[in-house]
Amino acid sequence: MLLAFAVLLVFQCLGEGFVFLTGLPVPGPVAGMLLLLVALVAYPRLHEIVEAGANELLRHLSLLFVPAGVGIVVAAASGNGHWLAICAAVVGSTLLTLAVTALVLQALTPAHRKGKGDV
Repeated sequence: MLLAFAVLLVFQCLGEGFVFLTGLPVPGPVAGMLLLLVALVAYPRLHEIVEAGANELLRHLSLLFVPAGVGIVVAAASGNGHWLAICAAVVGSTLLTLAVTALVLQALTPAHRKGKGDV
């Protein structure tokens, strides 16, 4: 399993280096995951090595949310008196996101482009 973690960390570092050298506006870990995907397709044996470590990380994924939860609780004290604005921002952004998603889906649906009866 240590080898699996090492492989995952190497690909994360490769992704960070690739993004740093090319200046792409992509997070380094995302680029590392794409490099890992390419390596997994090119070398199927690598799948056996990485699978055990990846499954173990997924089993303990909930631990990664603890820092975010603690940050929310700690930051909650600074929100005194601003709860109406915070709630309005959350509700407004959610409604705006739903509306934009619906418009994009409607624009990309073939039935909308051809006419409603030509499906």
